[in-house]
Amino acid sequence: MDRIELELYLNNLLETSRFKDYCPNGLQVEGRRKIDKIATGVTASLAFLEAALEWGADAVLVHHGYFWRNEPPQITGRKYQRLKALIANDLSLFAFHLPLDDHPVYGNNAQLGAKLGLIGESRFGENDIGWMTTLPMPITLAHFAAQVEHTLARAPLVLGDPDQDLRRVAWCTGAAQGYFDAAIEAGADVYLTGEISEPITHMSVESGVAFLAAGHHATERYGVQALGAHLSEQFEIEHLFIDIHNPV
Repeated sequence: MDRIELELYLNNLLETSRFKDYCPNGLQVEGRRKIDKIATGVTASLAFLEAALEWGADAVLVHHGYFWRNEPPQITGRKYQRLKALIANDLSLFAFHLPLDDHPVYGNNAQLGAKLGLIGESRFGENDIGWMTTLPMPITLAHFAAQVEHTLARAPLVLGDPDQDLRRVAWCTGAAQGYFDAAIEAGADVYLTGEISEPITHMSVESGVAFLAAGHHATERYGVQALGAHLSEQFEIEHLFIDIHNPV
């Protein structure tokens, strides 16, 4: 596949122009023009790039790319090593942050919901990026936490009474603990995200709304996999998801 055609397709599919983001979305580093093999991953770490190159990738597609707002502009140290690996090997880097969180089919929230058997019925938070659903019947917090642990293969940090009943489930992947207030206002009984901050404990106790922190990396593995699988099917290019372990 032609790199320029792929860039246009991804930008249109994920509607990148709609988002005011913390980093550039789309093609971040230009590589070879012809793409036969694309590797996907959560973060464009050096370990991920080395694994993609060993597999023979022509391009990589990630959720967490480079050039974040307010980061130092100098290309030194770790940044130099990462960019060197890309440029020296003529490897293209595509990265999509908020557009990949938001997409109704291939997005992180859509895919995490699907893994957990949750169908998003409404949105909340800035840019309506958080998702919410009403369960057909109540389940306990202990049951829901066990389901999350089984699906993500890691135990979440859980705030709340294990025996409390849940009907309204809200979720937003990654470092979205800042949307907890919005989830509470939207009527959630429980909020699932990746990370947690110190004030969240008090907010959960005082509101009576349960909170699960299931891991930034763990909750954001599924969108980029789904997108890579879609590209492979749509354009008959070879795809491999490379999961570099991250306990956060």
